[in-house]
Amino acid sequence: MICNIKTILRLGAATIALTAAVVAGAGDTLIDVVRRDAAAAIERRDPVSAEAMVRKAIARTHADDALRAALAQALLAEGDRAGARKVLDAGAMTPDSAGLGWRVRGQIALGDGNLAAAAAAFDQALHFAPGDADLWVAIASLRFTGGEHVLAVAAADHAVALDPRNPRALALRGMLIREQFGLSASLPWFEAALKLHPDEPALLDAYGATLGDMGQARAMLIVARKLAEVDPKNPRALLMQAVLAARAGQTALARSILQHTGNAFRDMPAAMLLSGVLEYRAGNHDLAAEVLERLVRIQPDNLLARQVLARALAARGDWRRLVDLCDGDVAAGRAVPDVIALDGQGWLHIAAHEPVAQARADRARGQALIARAKALPGKTPAAPLAATGTVPVLAVRYADNPRLAGNAVPYIRALLAAHQADPAQTVADRLRDDNSGNAEANLLAGDVRMARGDARAALIDYTNAAAIRFNEAVLVRMDAALRAAGRAGDADAMTSRYLAQNPESATAMLLLAAGWAGNPARARDLADLRKAMLARGGDWPRAAQAPSTAAAKPG
Repeated sequence: MICNIKTILRLGAATIALTAAVVAGAGDTLIDVVRRDAAAAIERRDPVSAEAMVRKAIARTHADDALRAALAQALLAEGDRAGARKVLDAGAMTPDSAGLGWRVRGQIALGDGNLAAAAAAFDQALHFAPGDADLWVAIASLRFTGGEHVLAVAAADHAVALDPRNPRALALRGMLIREQFGLSASLPWFEAALKLHPDEPALLDAYGATLGDMGQARAMLIVARKLAEVDPKNPRALLMQAVLAARAGQTALARSILQHTGNAFRDMPAAMLLSGVLEYRAGNHDLAAEVLERLVRIQPDNLLARQVLARALAARGDWRRLVDLCDGDVAAGRAVPDVIALDGQGWLHIAAHEPVAQARADRARGQALIARAKALPGKTPAAPLAATGTVPVLAVRYADNPRLAGNAVPYIRALLAAHQADPAQTVADRLRDDNSGNAEANLLAGDVRMARGDARAALIDYTNAAAIRFNEAVLVRMDAALRAAGRAGDADAMTSRYLAQNPESATAMLLLAAGWAGNPARARDLADLRKAMLARGGDWPRAAQAPSTAAAKPG
């Protein structure tokens, strides 16, 4: 029997391929072929085709339960979390597809920020597919997001062991190496992985971001263009280019590029900060304040965001909002000198519109703050964040769940503010012991020890944190503890090694500048540091002026 040519044309390429595979007697059922071809389409970054072929197969076979997970995976790959959830909620799954279905359900929950639901779903997935490398990648991401850094590394290592060529496992392991050991240490990992998968977006994204953070702008641009070429709809390529333009001082170009990403990064803190800085540079102070206010609501302890917001508020003359923002930071001792000065200016402007008696007090307050800012050397020591409640109230909340950081951290702050350092240490140590694989928990225990004046003991906690995740937060604390313990040489050596791994780190440069200031033997090194800092648009502290090189010469 000869088929009607019009009927054949209406079948579509995907259906023809499926029929041919079955007729060829390959041993696969139609469902097997659909699953495999849908997964291949998703790997090719074509989830729309994957969805279409799965829906056609469901219409032909009515095997909803067998194909439900594949359809949900395609929808999730399209970014439709709600649609994927609806598909999974509509019925059961067959045992041979349940591992994928539970993994997709966990990824949906992880995207929604529901870590508990994600963990429960991944546990279910492990019962059905313990050898799924992508499942272990998802578990590693969950653990890292939840602060279980050591367990995240273990899960990523297991994913690579299960599938040494899995591009998502390789990309995540590279990012964890970057967090643990530094930027330079992660480059060989990304480069080796890209030899296996030169067109993998996740690898290109991670590699390009690392190059940019190392100051290798040209190399980052090449990678960003490659990412745009292999995955034209991926907004990360545009974000990288916007960052490059911003670092080069091309504000208009950076804003234009960032605007082309639409709402893709609307809730990403780093992108929000970039947007706020660019709008501020462009003179759009209202827009800058709007995005930065939202960022500060999401991350109230983001001091850089608070500093830029203060500048935007000053630029638009919103002095009352400025002093509301800055007074707490100034009182807590964690405001940089120019923010202290802005706070002082804010009180002077407010005083100009007040009754005489109140104006006199506020003017004196503003003048005192400006004088204080001028007297500071340019570096503000770390200080505990202000407590957000009373000790008795926070103690009750803490007792409900001592292992929860959201209960323990405010309680520790309140105890420190009430000069109850010993109980604060007990709470901090318990949190650390309950979360030994979390770098921040180790840092917090060390911070309380530093507040009690025990720098040597704090170093143990800080060193444990550094073994998990060595970032600038750890660097600053270890530098302070080493110097407080009389080990300035070790502090300089450690910070130099960090700077070698992270050559764009302004924090490391400033720490070294403070350590080398006044040392004639370091005059040339200080001059090189100053040149590097100024080249990247940073401010050089007045206290770190290089001593005369002549003083370093004998005779």
